[in-house]
Amino acid sequence: MRDHRKLRVFQSAHSLVLLTYLCTRDFPKTETFGMVSQMRRCAISVAANIVEGCARNSEREYSHFLNCSFGSLRELGYYIDLARELGYLDTAKAAQLRFGQEKTASALTGLIRSLR
Repeated sequence: MRDHRKLRVFQSAHSLVLLTYLCTRDFPKTETFGMVSQMRRCAISVAANIVEGCARNSEREYSHFLNCSFGSLRELGYYIDLARELGYLDTAKAAQLRFGQEKTASALTGLIRSLR
């Protein structure tokens, strides 16, 4: 069985979850059940799908969950851009999140390619 905690991609995804929580803390209260919830759910989904994939027995299932993780990661990227445009994220926080998102995407892409 794979240990997700040893994977660089999981460590990156977990850091992105923590950063997403920090960066969305000061969003308007009207977005608590909107964009804040969506961004946090996307970030958690990235890490959680890596964990779930690692628990699967077949390479096909593992790859499926990694691809789901990648989809959530791209969705988070959209929310980062939207939050910046709406003024919910300042330039520095948006850049931090974008960097974390891109770093995770790079590691995840590498892992997915290695399974092909």
